[in-house]
Amino acid sequence: MLRLLLAVGLMASASPVWADFDRITDASQFRDIVSGKSLTRPLIRLQVSPGGEITGTGATRPVSGSWKWQNGYFCRDLAWGKKQLGYNCQEVRVNGRKIRFTSDKGAGDFADFTIR
Repeated sequence: MLRLLLAVGLMASASPVWADFDRITDASQFRDIVSGKSLTRPLIRLQVSPGGEITGTGATRPVSGSWKWQNGYFCRDLAWGKKQLGYNCQEVRVNGRKIRFTSDKGAGDFADFTIR
């Protein structure tokens, strides 16, 4: 179960509900949102640095990886502990203190995080 949560930049459900979430298509806007913040959900706490690094924990295991902005998507390569979760480009949407990552360029599962 936790593997699915982490696989989207950590995903959890598969409902394409976008109400009130604004799409982020610009790298500088994304960096402004995540810079100096933690992205949290139950058992997961991540930091996504403006320079392209992902660090944090998921169910007490370390999460690490890298990301880049490509053609309007957040593309990341992620590891959870010793398990490689791989590369995936994700659509990003934001609603106040919530940020949503949807795998497979918006066609897959999504996970909502609180921005702290």
